[in-house]
Amino acid sequence: MPEILVLYYSRHGNVAAMAHKIAHGVEEIPGFRARLRTVPAVSTVCETTEDTIPAAGPPYATHADLAECAGLILGSPTRFGNMAAALKYFLDGTSGLWLSGALIGKPAAVFTSTGTLHGGQESTLLSMMLPLLHHGMLLLGLPYSEPDLMHTASGGTPYGASHTAGLDESRPLSEEEKRLCRALGRRVAETAARLGPPA
Repeated sequence: MPEILVLYYSRHGNVAAMAHKIAHGVEEIPGFRARLRTVPAVSTVCETTEDTIPAAGPPYATHADLAECAGLILGSPTRFGNMAAALKYFLDGTSGLWLSGALIGKPAAVFTSTGTLHGGQESTLLSMMLPLLHHGMLLLGLPYSEPDLMHTASGGTPYGASHTAGLDESRPLSEEEKRLCRALGRRVAETAARLGPPA
């Protein structure tokens, strides 16, 4: 069964909550399954390493997860309008996949969570798109045929799903944000189904 890789980094659990909603959207498309993966935090101490298996949540991503997926949905909290270092560190190590062209032609999308409504959602989403473009992936956003994009007072952008978590990071996903997350998962899986298996 083809799988859509939902790969994310989450510090306070908000991006993880979005990832689960996106995975539900993927699995609403017959014949598709979501593969949830995360990445370890980047340490400021060079000698420190994470265990190979996280204490909780999905396993850490490998390059094989990327090579095997039928599509990719990438998520990160914002860090001053950019993706988190942990996710960038993982992506920076994918030059072997770039050299082999393993991701060329696969659909991809992005999602994020910020503390405030204008806390860098769109620039963070754009920052995650850049390495995907270099890998030759086909980027998908959320079209305005999704009515929640026109009415949300919380997260949600045409660049990808987003969430406004509040300054203390405790605000749960709004109903609009949940629907847009599921819509993003469905869109990537539907596109992967139309494209068929990679050549």
